[in-house]
Amino acid sequence: MSNPELRSQLVNLLTLRQAHADFEDAVADFPEEHINTRPPGCPYTFWHLVEHLRLAQKDILDYIASDQYRWPHFPDDYWPHAQATTDIAGWNASVRQFMADRQELVEIVQNLAVDLFAPLPNSGQHRHNILREIHIVAAHNAYHTGELIVLRRVMGTWRS
Repeated sequence: MSNPELRSQLVNLLTLRQAHADFEDAVADFPEEHINTRPPGCPYTFWHLVEHLRLAQKDILDYIASDQYRWPHFPDDYWPHAQATTDIAGWNASVRQFMADRQELVEIVQNLAVDLFAPLPNSGQHRHNILREIHIVAAHNAYHTGELIVLRRVMGTWRS
């Protein structure tokens, strides 16, 4: 199916600031001294949250695109170790890779040869398709992007 309007809407869902802030907003001007900070009452750091977004999105990209897909273990394979830290280079690498993987998803959606409704080979009896997976990625990204912004507000690192 080549429905250009559906494909355009899916790309917008992944990339545009529509009914919510986008990922780029959430990480813009992030203060380096807080990348490993745990906000009050939060079991993870800001970098853990960004890395979680990256890992979860990468999992779905692999699920869609890889013939060699392996199911990760939840939650361990979706989060960095609780005591893991990074530096600004690691933070920037997580942000860049998140955006690169998201762009790969966009390219899949925009490829008119890709059937968005065809069952994915790795989905077995569930018969998941790309349309479903793009909706999951977009919802997950929106949820945690909002969380990132709220936590930045709690810590006083969000520009008003």
